[in-house]
Amino acid sequence: MDSATAPARINGFRSVGYFPQWGIYKRQFPMKALQDSGAAANLSHINYAFGNIHHETLTCFEANKAQGDGPDGSDGASDAWADYGMPYDAAGSIAGIADTPDQPLAGSFNQLRQLKAANPGLRAVISLGGWTWSKNFSRAAATDESRKALVASCIDLYIKGNLPMIDGRGGSGAAAGIFDGIDIDWEWPGSDNGLEGNGVDTENDAENLRLLLREFREQLDTYGATTGTSYTLSAFLPANPEDIEAGGWNDPELFEYLDFGNVQGYDLWGTWEPRLTGHHGNLFDDPDDPRPDGRRYSVDRTMQVYLDAGIDPAQLGLGLAMFGRGWAGAEFAEPWGPAVGPAPGDEEPGLEDYDDLRDVGEEFTDPAAGAAWRFDGDAWWSFDNPETVRLKSEYILELGLGGGMWWDLAGNRDGSLLTVLADRLRDAPQGPARDRVTRETVIQPPVSPPAAGGTPASGAAPSAPWRPVDG
Repeated sequence: MDSATAPARINGFRSVGYFPQWGIYKRQFPMKALQDSGAAANLSHINYAFGNIHHETLTCFEANKAQGDGPDGSDGASDAWADYGMPYDAAGSIAGIADTPDQPLAGSFNQLRQLKAANPGLRAVISLGGWTWSKNFSRAAATDESRKALVASCIDLYIKGNLPMIDGRGGSGAAAGIFDGIDIDWEWPGSDNGLEGNGVDTENDAENLRLLLREFREQLDTYGATTGTSYTLSAFLPANPEDIEAGGWNDPELFEYLDFGNVQGYDLWGTWEPRLTGHHGNLFDDPDDPRPDGRRYSVDRTMQVYLDAGIDPAQLGLGLAMFGRGWAGAEFAEPWGPAVGPAPGDEEPGLEDYDDLRDVGEEFTDPAAGAAWRFDGDAWWSFDNPETVRLKSEYILELGLGGGMWWDLAGNRDGSLLTVLADRLRDAPQGPARDRVTRETVIQPPVSPPAAGGTPASGAAPSAPWRPVDG
């Protein structure tokens, strides 16, 4: 395999967006929305969130089992219906062609294939874990045997596309060629700040993470040598310095295996502290922040931890939010004021999509802190707006970072925030991010031109993950 590198798709920058598996249901956000809005043209990578690790086999899997409650709620949870079972009609399909009952692949995976065909160069990556589905990472990474088995299963399922037959769909190679890589979203190795019930080995998780990433890199490269394809390996990187240290995320050796990592730039504060409003994605420290030392977070403070460790800035992406964190009973518009609890939110209390916040009350922006918020006399919402995105775009350029990342794409249906970032990156001198490529490429099946209109049917979905930095 003749390997080389090429500038990342957005003028030498990466623009990564997470597509939530469950977004097709209540939020009615199919893949086609990315094509219709033009957002797909402003992405270099689309991370499909999430794949789970089975609690018994400790391998990647597909099933139809809803997310449950409590510490064991993620056991066996998966949504094969959303992934490759649900049929789309012609109006709801990117290709403008209705799915048939006998085709092996439907659902979002098939739409993702069509999205890539309509946007040459867009890379699709399966993201493993997330806040809700990181329970079994520690056990799966614990031994050489379990690491090898986990990695081999993920490559077989997602890269080779060998899907189990479920309700008449799937089969050997059914999803081959759709995913161009794997994203590791283990929240959090070595730390008890993750979801209740997560497996944690405070002594060994950091080393086992390193060995797991090495195993992913080796198996992806070995398989890539047989297909003539270079596969991406990326990771979601924590913001809390305690979690960074506990997981060894600031070890430069990890970036010998990772192509890049995306640094959490949001959920720096939230309604897990229900009586104090505050910024959840501030770029710089706020001098009015009343929290004690060790609990004052900012994007810059986090980014410097990685840069000070000697990690190449070109391998780091800055995480931005298409959602807000909000409090009810706020007494005044200034941040760090009293509140009584979480504001009502569609997905969960205290959390709301950007689209549902852009007209709430009055908007405020603090350019020094790189933070924005809205206040309507009662509800106080922290979020990213176009001005903070511009400030963060300039920060990416100033530090020579590899680009930006968004959680999650369903929060901004017209892609307007994404456009602010992509336009600034395209206007800049060519960026430092380079993707591994090969002389040979796997050609995807052709699709017809996209058609307008339509959305898929709704149903049940796993609950949305969330990511407080301090548990």
